[in-house]
Amino acid sequence: MELIRGIHNLRPQHQGCVATIGNFDGVHLGHQAILQQVREQAKCLHLPATVMVFEPQPREFFGGDQAPARLHRFREKLEALAASGIERVVCLQFNKSLRQLTAQAFVEQVLHHGLGVRHLVVGDDFRFGCDRAGDFHLLQQLGEQLGFAVEHTHTFLMDDERVSSTRIRTTLTSGNLAGAARLLGRPYRITSRVVHGRKLGRTLGVPTANLLLGTRKPALNGVFTVLTRLADGRLWPGVANIGLRPTVDGILPALEVHLHGFDGDLYSQPLEVTFLAKLRNEMKFNGLDELKQQIEQDIRTSIQFHQQSQPAWSAGLAWPDAQQPPLLATAPFTFGHASPLTD
Repeated sequence: MELIRGIHNLRPQHQGCVATIGNFDGVHLGHQAILQQVREQAKCLHLPATVMVFEPQPREFFGGDQAPARLHRFREKLEALAASGIERVVCLQFNKSLRQLTAQAFVEQVLHHGLGVRHLVVGDDFRFGCDRAGDFHLLQQLGEQLGFAVEHTHTFLMDDERVSSTRIRTTLTSGNLAGAARLLGRPYRITSRVVHGRKLGRTLGVPTANLLLGTRKPALNGVFTVLTRLADGRLWPGVANIGLRPTVDGILPALEVHLHGFDGDLYSQPLEVTFLAKLRNEMKFNGLDELKQQIEQDIRTSIQFHQQSQPAWSAGLAWPDAQQPPLLATAPFTFGHASPLTD
């Protein structure tokens, strides 16, 4: 898949495509239905299937810290789009200049002259241009003048409700990891590289792999039981904290993963962390001793969850069947209780 950053990097060979425009945060089932429409039309016209996205996302530009949390970082979005069969991603910097571009200028300069769009797939509620003045009807009018067709997307429903990034965020916040997986089409996971941290976990007798998440707030917050794919392909059960670590005055959001019974060096390696069940919210404790006691309880709870899902597993071992999909919780899981699980 080709990534083009900015209109200035478009070349004559990029003229002609079937395109769609959006945030595509999470690349969920609703997005995948749109991408299928794009791929099908691109195949008919023998043109590349193209997605246009923005960095930062418009709501982040306008809302700053009040913008919704991202489901995926930009790199994870690109990987998901590539896996969905998209051949080209055009990423435009959403800044003051782009924000002030009129709807007609956006169509003429970006879609027509820049990309040479031949067929555009967008929602019938799509708004664009300065002050969101452009709509689906204007796109159709300009498309007729400039020689490209405009097709509206099909609303993707699940349980009689539209699948959206907002719905997935709400589902994740409630601790329903199984429900979020249904909407995404896969379990919710985060991939990042292990970096050196403060070694506080090792000091407490609970070593952790520290994964940075950038400056934007994550969609999850709290302590979770997880299944982590290592760089060598093995799956390893563990427990993770995602958030700001208030007891130790964390500033940037971070993901810390303790792998049950693991002994090895993970620094600089990529880890794919799949979230299976929420154990509790992130809390601030009265000192490290209280924090250590709670971490030990979290570990016991996480191990119980994994053993309930796979009785043959025990701490210190990799997951016995890498092909078996993990069970996911539909609600927060507490120690000593039967877990609300689903395949």
